[in-house]
Amino acid sequence: MRRMRDEAIGRGWALVLGWLGVLVIGGSAPAPAEEPSGPRVAAVVTEYRHNSHADVIVSRLLLTDMLDGTGKDSPLTLASLYTDQRPANDISRLLAASHRFPIAPTIGEALTLGTEELAVDGVLLVAEHGDYPFSATGNHQYPKRRFWDETLEVFRKSGRVVPVFIDKHLSDNWEDASFIYETARELKIPLMAGSSIPGTWRHPPADVERGAKLTEIVAFTYGSTDAYGFHALEAVQSLAEQRAGGESGVQSVQCLSGDAVWQALDEGRCDPELFEAALRRVPAYQEGKAIAREAVRDPKLMIVNYIDGLRLFVFELNGAVANWTAAWRYEEDRAIESTLFWTQEARPAAHFTLLLNGIERMMLTGEPSWPVERTLLTSGTLDALLLSLTRGGEPIETPYLDVRYQPTWRWKEPPPSPPGRPWNEQ
Repeated sequence: MRRMRDEAIGRGWALVLGWLGVLVIGGSAPAPAEEPSGPRVAAVVTEYRHNSHADVIVSRLLLTDMLDGTGKDSPLTLASLYTDQRPANDISRLLAASHRFPIAPTIGEALTLGTEELAVDGVLLVAEHGDYPFSATGNHQYPKRRFWDETLEVFRKSGRVVPVFIDKHLSDNWEDASFIYETARELKIPLMAGSSIPGTWRHPPADVERGAKLTEIVAFTYGSTDAYGFHALEAVQSLAEQRAGGESGVQSVQCLSGDAVWQALDEGRCDPELFEAALRRVPAYQEGKAIAREAVRDPKLMIVNYIDGLRLFVFELNGAVANWTAAWRYEEDRAIESTLFWTQEARPAAHFTLLLNGIERMMLTGEPSWPVERTLLTSGTLDALLLSLTRGGEPIETPYLDVRYQPTWRWKEPPPSPPGRPWNEQ
């Protein structure tokens, strides 16, 4: 997510440093933790620093959902941690000392807890952030396939599996994403993945009417195409999958850049009323201001053509827009609905609590809280869009993205913040 403002390193840090201070002055260490009663999970992460995805997801198992020890405890227990990289600002060792969980030297040992077989009830694969290369198409190549392969090795050797959550994309490329999906089906691994944006607050609280026919969706995004463009595709897919017939897959994609974006807009390739409706949900444009084209140095337009005829246009307009919004048109009465996907960019980043709530349900029940096919489709769609971008906006046919599924998840308006602690205000 967008770099979050640090409030003097945060109250969660105070808990860690306070414990260490006890040792420095010669006091007593905290009493041993009680035996965990809920599912024990292993976290496998790329790096663990303040406000990294590892921190805002995994630390909620240690520091409550408010990340400062004052909120609601998670029913999950962090049994072990593996960190692939250890930057200078790593906080995992401090947390391990204060919360008494082991940091394993390998993924296998994190999952087996030093035994010969799988010894945890779930796995969190958080491969986001860190010093990793980019692909030729500009996708950050986090080691998700390697993390998955080493997890499978433990599952196969142990003769049993446990639920796995993969943060954000299944992988940065279609080959690895589809491999992860197919092997999970083969071994009957409860698998879930994806973004924190579909389940976050929406202003206004709108969703596509279940079973309704749609003609088009227009959305806005910002940030890098590979990272934040993925969030936009996930958010829009959570809308699109509600339509009549469920999801049938993507037929082709195209990613335009530069002047071609404004030309497409001026020529009316997308519904101009939908463009306006999505734009008016951006806080900076609510009063009717025109889009500031001159402020956008490198505009991009992601076009997705679904097999059933639905069209999607996602505008990335850095410099003019810094929000995720979407507008959609119903086929029957031509009515338009629109919304802003709101995230809390300051700590505690409460939208990650909503993501964790879904992860917790899967770990407790063994049933994914939303379909992994959504993330399979968005991972493959983004991969194809980035290929189109590197080829100068060439249309890319995607017969392999015939990902069909029925929605098993529907957005519910999250509860408001605790009294006196606003987190869902604009």
